Amino acid sequence: MDIRDYVAKEKDYIVSLRRYFHQNPEASLKEYNTALKIEQELDKIGVSHKRVGETGVFASIKGKKESDKKLVLRADIDALPIKDEKDESYHSTHEGFMHACGHDAHTASLLGAVKVLKEKEDEFAGEINFFFQQAEEIGQGARVFIKEGYLKGVSRVFGIHVSSDLDYGTVSVRSGATNASCDYFKIEVSGQSAHVSTPQNGTDALYIASQIVVNLQAIVARQTNPVDTVVVGIGTLHSGTAYNVISGKSVIEGTTRSFSHETRHKVNSSVVDIAKQIGEAYGARVDVTFKDYASPLVNDDKVCNEVKEIARNILGDHGVITKEKSLGADDFAEYLLKVPGMYAFVGTRNVNRPNTALPHHCGLFDIDEDALLVATNLYVDYALSHLIVNN
Repeated sequence: MDIRDYVAKEKDYIVSLRRYFHQNPEASLKEYNTALKIEQELDKIGVSHKRVGETGVFASIKGKKESDKKLVLRADIDALPIKDEKDESYHSTHEGFMHACGHDAHTASLLGAVKVLKEKEDEFAGEINFFFQQAEEIGQGARVFIKEGYLKGVSRVFGIHVSSDLDYGTVSVRSGATNASCDYFKIEVSGQSAHVSTPQNGTDALYIASQIVVNLQAIVARQTNPVDTVVVGIGTLHSGTAYNVISGKSVIEGTTRSFSHETRHKVNSSVVDIAKQIGEAYGARVDVTFKDYASPLVNDDKVCNEVKEIARNILGDHGVITKEKSLGADDFAEYLLKVPGMYAFVGTRNVNRPNTALPHHCGLFDIDEDALLVATNLYVDYALSHLIVNN
């Protein structure tokens, strides 16, 4: 491994930031103190910045030489409503909330990259924009940056996510579909309550909802090509008021996931059609609402090749791998609908530290902090490679 000197010298700074953010997690769209800390660090570095929405932060560095090239480096900043169960000096001080997905690492690494790139502003031409993005966990933050016009004129967008299923010293770069879409749906079934001894006098919303849950599985089993990965998952079904009362109301909540825009549209349409047709067959009203959390994340082939070259220079050929596609979602996908780019996964697992091998969104989740330097180095060297004067 060949971490650059200009990154290695910032290790203490980057680690201290990661631990600060880990100790002070904030929920999606409530990252007020996180944004303030980011702004304070940007002020110390001498980089201009502004708020995006209430809790996102945009920063920018212009190279000393003229160019119309513009690159975006992105990190997400929100935490999760999960209790931190670790016994570490940097465990969360915000009860019930935790950086259980590594966004603290992303934020610290990107701030480290800002510091290094500010020192190198005479080496590149063009502009590097930094997105410290809120609300990734609920699929809202990227849309705020896009709506406010921060992708205008951008030629590349690059992001990083830490990964506890990859060893420290490895980076996954995958062309094409990498993460699935994520849509939330709610199905509300309105029937008519009655005594269980006279079912003919009611319309059983619980029975109808049960039929909907069972029949939705046919979308995967009978309406989807077996080699086209799709998930239709039901998380909750709430219905009924008493053991001897036919339920007059049911609410189903679930999610759909897929790897292509075409499949996503087909699957979501089928959820609506099946639910409404079953409701109609039994005389109930069915209302279906969807929330679009993230599109399929599809990496650009050319940008992937660019990032692979940078990663190989840092980690060697053995350090650049391709992990399996994930049915987890990330709203970085929304940027990729507008601008060529890619999302890389940096390994943070250390076999000598069991917590670093635990899954994301786990209360004991942790990382090997040496991986912060890998992430920072990828951010820095990719930006320089794209905007270097002789390119």
